[in-house]
Amino acid sequence: MWDTLRESSLGQLARLLSRRSDILPFPEELDSFQLPASLNINPGVLLNSELDDELSKSACKAVASELSFFPASADTTPSEEKDLEAATSQTVWDSEATTTTTTPAPTPVHDAVVDWYSPSDPANPQNWSLSKKIWITTQMGLYTFAVYVGSSLYAPSESQVMSVFGASFEAAALGIALYVLGYGVGPLLWSPLSEIPRIGRTTIYIATFAAFVLLALGACVVDSLAGLLVLRFLLGFTGSPCLATAGATLDDMYAPWKLPYVLVVWSSSATLGPALGPIVSGFAVTKMGWRWSGWELFWLAAPVLIIMFTTLPETNADTILHRRAARLRARTGRVDLVCEADRKRAHMTPRQVAADALVKPWQINALDPAVLYTTAYAAVLYATYYSFFEAFPLVFVDMHGFNLGESGLPFLAFVPGLLIAVPGYIFWFRLKVEPVMRRESPPLYGHPESRLFPAVATGFLAPIGLFIFAWTSRPDVHWIAPIVGLMVLFVGVVVSFQCMNFYISRCYPKYSASLFAANTFARSCFAAGSILFSTPTYKTLGVGGGVSLLACLSVLCAVGTIVLWRYGDRLRVRSRFAQSS
Repeated sequence: MWDTLRESSLGQLARLLSRRSDILPFPEELDSFQLPASLNINPGVLLNSELDDELSKSACKAVASELSFFPASADTTPSEEKDLEAATSQTVWDSEATTTTTTPAPTPVHDAVVDWYSPSDPANPQNWSLSKKIWITTQMGLYTFAVYVGSSLYAPSESQVMSVFGASFEAAALGIALYVLGYGVGPLLWSPLSEIPRIGRTTIYIATFAAFVLLALGACVVDSLAGLLVLRFLLGFTGSPCLATAGATLDDMYAPWKLPYVLVVWSSSATLGPALGPIVSGFAVTKMGWRWSGWELFWLAAPVLIIMFTTLPETNADTILHRRAARLRARTGRVDLVCEADRKRAHMTPRQVAADALVKPWQINALDPAVLYTTAYAAVLYATYYSFFEAFPLVFVDMHGFNLGESGLPFLAFVPGLLIAVPGYIFWFRLKVEPVMRRESPPLYGHPESRLFPAVATGFLAPIGLFIFAWTSRPDVHWIAPIVGLMVLFVGVVVSFQCMNFYISRCYPKYSASLFAANTFARSCFAAGSILFSTPTYKTLGVGGGVSLLACLSVLCAVGTIVLWRYGDRLRVRSRFAQSS
């Protein structure tokens, strides 16, 4: 319990404000602590390599000078040569010893790298107990759900926002579009910041989520449409770290062959959030007014923030070791104690960091067909998903007579789709992939393209589900038919997302964080656009025509998955970014 409190933001803040190390002390701050043998060295004996070279050169010159007075004759016997060689060696040794004793000890130039004290070091997130890992995973799920549900909680309020502020449909719809755009832009900033050892992940989570809660409160009382739209964008922007780095937090704790189990469950919270938003707020907005959706978001997010502030520890290994090195320097007075991450970043300029975070992912997208395809596929699926927020009122309200609260209930079709997709993917992974990953070497852990098979097998479910929805969205067809199409669609979407994300993370381990940030930005931009152009499209082409167009795009994406599954290994060999062996 005390360890959890000490590692949380509350514990860190208490130590910072009190300036006392005896409050919730770390092992390095206890009197009984002993410096590990790997770090317990005398820095005064660390010689500068340039000085070593000079000493060797001086010794050789001295030996040569001595030997020049006793040239070896042509008739020297082998035994005499051996004696001369021994004498020469002794002279070199004496010369080095003499020089060393007369030269002052130089200042240390080599850093002592602070690492885990042992393979079972309890500070290493990989060694934390299963219960602690599950609790942190639960917090990430709650955090992600609270942010994602905020995007669609607003949907039932659109009609009242139009009437209260005299706004057009497009202006009112910006409340969702800007929120989605905000959590697409945010990862471009928060993701690289969370990788800086001095900052870490939890600091970003708490700071931005606290701003999120305050902004949610502001959105409940704002009195202008412009102010509401600005707040909606900022809500998405400050909530985006859950999308940018929550997966990295889980990666910090779990072995590579266990991580997919956790990721598929965590990502379900991200997927369910937008689906359940209209259901949560639909009936309340009908009775209590458009502001009620904002109050629901505040009431959901505030308790999650309190839980995270008091119990969420830092999981980034680089940050944990950075802080450990700082405590060791404070205890020993040795400035040579640093962590490996600090050494690597010591010579990087802010411009280089920004280039790696902002330029490199788009460069890879432009030059690597596999990455470009996964980005385009994610954008199409996301745009399709968010277009339903505008399609549902046209189908279930206008055609089937649902009221505002009932119009969100068809989103429940995503729940059985999730219950089919997630266990199926987990069963396949446990049976086919985990045994291979355990015996193969990183970072590929076997043949990555083989892990795309579930996406290939279920890839055509997405267009099939869309065509079912498109062709049955008619007043003379029972409303359950398009809902069945949604369920079929969702099975394909969930499996495809899991396979694509796992493929990218293993094939591009060096750039995976930046690639996911770029992928998130691209799909969020498409989703934000689809919210605005879907209603005009549906009114022009009809719901059947508009959704059929999305189904055709999904067919192309399914074919692309087959191509990547079949020829992805050849693309990796030719890529200068991918891991090919």
